[in-house]
Amino acid sequence: MPAHQLAPDISDDPADVLSAEQSHLAESRKALQAMREHAQSLSADAAGDWVSQQVLQSLLDQRVAALADHPDTPLFFGRLDRSADDELPGTIYVGRRHVHDGASRALVIDWRAPVSRPFYQASPSDPMDVVRRRRFGYHGGALTAFEDEPLDQGGKLGPSKILTDEIERPRTGPMRDIVATIQPDQDEIVRAALTQTVCVQGAPGTGKTAVGLHRAAYLLFTHRERLARSGVMIVGPNRAFLSYISSVLPALGEVKVDQTTVADLLGAYNTPEEPEVAAVKGDARMAAVLERALWLHISKPEEGLVYTAGVHRFRVADYEVREIVASLRGTTRYGPGRAALAQRLAHQVLVRMEQRGDSPDDRVQDSVARSKPVKQIVDAVWPKVTPAQVLFRLLSDAEFLAKASAKSDISPDEQEMLLWRKPYRGWKSAKWSAADAALLDELGDLIERTSSIGHLVVDEAQDLSEMQLRALGRRCRNGSATVLGDLAQGTTPWSTTSWEAVLRHLGQDSGEVTELTLGFRVPREVLDYAARLLPSVAPGLAPPQSLRPGLGSLSVRPGAAVAEAVGATLSREGSIGVIVPDALVERVSGSLEGIAHAVLDPDAADQRHRLLVIPATLAKGLEYDHVIVVEPADIVAAEPRGLARLYVVLTRAVTSLTVLHDKPLPAALAM
Repeated sequence: MPAHQLAPDISDDPADVLSAEQSHLAESRKALQAMREHAQSLSADAAGDWVSQQVLQSLLDQRVAALADHPDTPLFFGRLDRSADDELPGTIYVGRRHVHDGASRALVIDWRAPVSRPFYQASPSDPMDVVRRRRFGYHGGALTAFEDEPLDQGGKLGPSKILTDEIERPRTGPMRDIVATIQPDQDEIVRAALTQTVCVQGAPGTGKTAVGLHRAAYLLFTHRERLARSGVMIVGPNRAFLSYISSVLPALGEVKVDQTTVADLLGAYNTPEEPEVAAVKGDARMAAVLERALWLHISKPEEGLVYTAGVHRFRVADYEVREIVASLRGTTRYGPGRAALAQRLAHQVLVRMEQRGDSPDDRVQDSVARSKPVKQIVDAVWPKVTPAQVLFRLLSDAEFLAKASAKSDISPDEQEMLLWRKPYRGWKSAKWSAADAALLDELGDLIERTSSIGHLVVDEAQDLSEMQLRALGRRCRNGSATVLGDLAQGTTPWSTTSWEAVLRHLGQDSGEVTELTLGFRVPREVLDYAARLLPSVAPGLAPPQSLRPGLGSLSVRPGAAVAEAVGATLSREGSIGVIVPDALVERVSGSLEGIAHAVLDPDAADQRHRLLVIPATLAKGLEYDHVIVVEPADIVAAEPRGLARLYVVLTRAVTSLTVLHDKPLPAALAM
């Protein structure tokens, strides 16, 4: 049969069609196993030297891990029957990774390949050379159903039951990939060019986090060699969130992606600090203060250089030293500038040696640069400093802080706020706050350039301070970024109100802001209830919309017991999240004595418990089939942006939301 012809089904009998597709699945799984066994049989011994062997072995190990089969996950989830008269196969199975048989015949095509794009984008109005799209339904890893969508007959397609069932399928444990359910607007974001920074404003349930992860997977597939050198990094709000998303990329065959938090990246400092102080430290105006503070450590040279070699003495006048320092200051980073000063002074000595008739080479210049006379001048004029030394001086010396702030907009009142009330004995004993971490990182980059990666994915970006955004921006200054968040879910004192400002501080001014407004996960009844808070937390945003009506998904119960609500919910299928004010975690957990559950903590590595008690401050980014929210009034009262926190908490439910309260609800939620 020519490659362009449509591969017919064996018969019109659905049972026969399903049986044939099940046979193709079995053949594909067998071929994947053979691919993995072949990869395991390869040896790195032939690479030659030990270093090359280690590199090759690491690559082979990654290949083996990427070819792992997940028995509970469908190997392919769609099929395209094409009409185009070209060299491509007439029938294409779309799945999580490429699978071929011993004759190199493609049994499954990776969803990221260009030929797979019609699975997500084709429609009756633009069939993209596709006659029929077939979706497959699974239970575990077993193929159980199929559904055909004709694309060559015009008209409109009705709702897909298989697609809806997959979106609504209950889950327990970490986040799943959405590769089988990616929608056209999501696919456009996923497949954006590597050079394009994309910022996604996504309402709850729109899949923005999943879109960001799938974009990372797509870029790694499309630009494998380039990103293998420069790297991809995922930055999330806390370790519990990273644990929740940890299974997505490996399920797509991507096992070498760094996943971290801002705290782990910049420094896990946790000394308590007043929110208003942290807000000033997080303001981008601090960048100019830090830069001036660093360069204030350079002093005006008062003496020249005298270098002795044997019976000869070579002099560099004080004014010449001043000219060299002036030429370097502000044109290089602090650390390289210090090294360059030593080399420039040594060069002047070599010029004088040559004037005497000597012929010194580079080795002589390096020797002079390391000599005691040169080191003494460099240490006196351009002292070696660490970020901690500079920041310690800035936060403990009012006069120095005022001098560093002289050309910035930091007011005297703000300077007073920044100063430590009880300064530490020295910079080595200082205890830093989370806001200080970004300042130390800024200073570190001013001293020595921070290395850049190829692509950065930042989730919950609305909660990052301007200085934190600058720190992340340095790490993709030669690359691009995918920025994810929701302005309505900003809960920090410095939460942004503008994605354009976020991109500017990230150093990605040309980034494109796009919006996901249609939700597929949170039921409409739940989303509409939570959206009553929007006029208070984000008045500029339009209310989100959900494609799932979810009638009966919301229950508000005054005076009901947590254990009773949990007991009733346990009879339903799926995961359960009991979200409570942080101060009530212990009490609520105690009330569930005798009911198997776990308490989520920021460093949670295992979220496979069906029932979790979740502090409200950790709920962001997580989803559960059934959510029970305890005492909303206390959630609101616990922090300055408590209403925004409550909005986050109320939008974590995929199937049902139960609100339990003894205290009056916020006015907007009063039924």
